[in-house]
Amino acid sequence: MNIIGRLTRDAEVYTTPQEKKVVNFSVAINDSYRNKQGERIEQTSYFDCSYWISPNVAKILLKGALVELTGRVSTRAWTATNGELRSSLNFHASTIKLHGGSKKIEQAQAVVKQENKKIIIEELVDDLPF
Repeated sequence: MNIIGRLTRDAEVYTTPQEKKVVNFSVAINDSYRNKQGERIEQTSYFDCSYWISPNVAKILLKGALVELTGRVSTRAWTATNGELRSSLNFHASTIKLHGGSKKIEQAQAVVKQENKKIIIEELVDDLPF
């Protein structure tokens, strides 16, 4: 199965009791449709995701990033301490493609580009013969 969505939080790396590392993160997927009355209904689904292949991927999985995941879905059900039945969708990713960064990443890239332009302009001025 493939899903495309935005990370709702930065990825975290956990170590299991068997000393295996897993990257955990959450993805939100937005969908919309029109009901019988013609009203546009927006709906968001949240997936708790895990990635077992390499913990290094956690460095680039930042909140707001647009990711495409390939893997399999499972469900988990449990009873909360207050007796309420709870459930969640879990996505076990086998591949991750990063399609876009969060606003934090874009802002950092913009600052770097501005700094690089300043450096280039200063070098050009220093090279003038007069």
